[in-house]
Amino acid sequence: MNYFYLIHIQYLGFRYHGWQKQPKFKTVHFMVDKTIEFILKDRPFKTHGSSRTDAKVSANHSAFELFLNEPIDLDWFQAEMNNNLPGDIRILKIEEVDKNFNIIKSPRLKEYLYLFACGEKPHPFSAALIMHFKENLDIELMKEGALLFQGKHNFINYCSKPAENTEFNREILVSKIEENTLFTANFFPEKSYLLHLHSKGFMRYQARLIMAQLIRLGKHEIDLDYIRLTLTGDVFDPVNQIAPSSGLLLNAVKFDL
Repeated sequence: MNYFYLIHIQYLGFRYHGWQKQPKFKTVHFMVDKTIEFILKDRPFKTHGSSRTDAKVSANHSAFELFLNEPIDLDWFQAEMNNNLPGDIRILKIEEVDKNFNIIKSPRLKEYLYLFACGEKPHPFSAALIMHFKENLDIELMKEGALLFQGKHNFINYCSKPAENTEFNREILVSKIEENTLFTANFFPEKSYLLHLHSKGFMRYQARLIMAQLIRLGKHEIDLDYIRLTLTGDVFDPVNQIAPSSGLLLNAVKFDL
């Protein structure tokens, strides 16, 4: 393969079983490859995604790399992709990269958001993006708790089924909860909230495990000192709950090109 393209994409993940191809499941990667195959006919190609999102997780901005033997007209290809992809997947832009670019190993920053609301049950249409918790959560306490995850910590308690060589000492550049003004619709709850998590890399389920811990805090099941303790690496007490996937959103992936 002699031509390399970085393709920026967004999708609503509610009806997909994540990004990665899986037998017997409809995934975003499957739909992307199926559409490329239809457009390019018999021309060989390969694709590699930048991130594996879980089932029902959406992406406001993600990316994949396309490998081809022949060049393509970028405007034509983007138009054809958007004309043939389902309505819940859209190509944002395409840029050519060189053979040295590696979508997995290139330096990058990931920004995740978790959208949630609590209290009175909202309109069902909001379920694709906002996770609803029936309890009246202590949002101000959760804001304090979110700030504890920011910085360099040992996240051994915030990873599901880590590999033997997993590095748990990591840095979260931004961790905060604020009122949601980024995404709006007339069927959204009157008040909803965003957990922001920015890092150069996340472990398996790390964002959802952090959110689950903050929900426990909001219910007064744990306190701030307990969260501090779980981030020291001195105690092994993995979070045994995981926040539902439908509230999670990959908001942006930024590369150093």
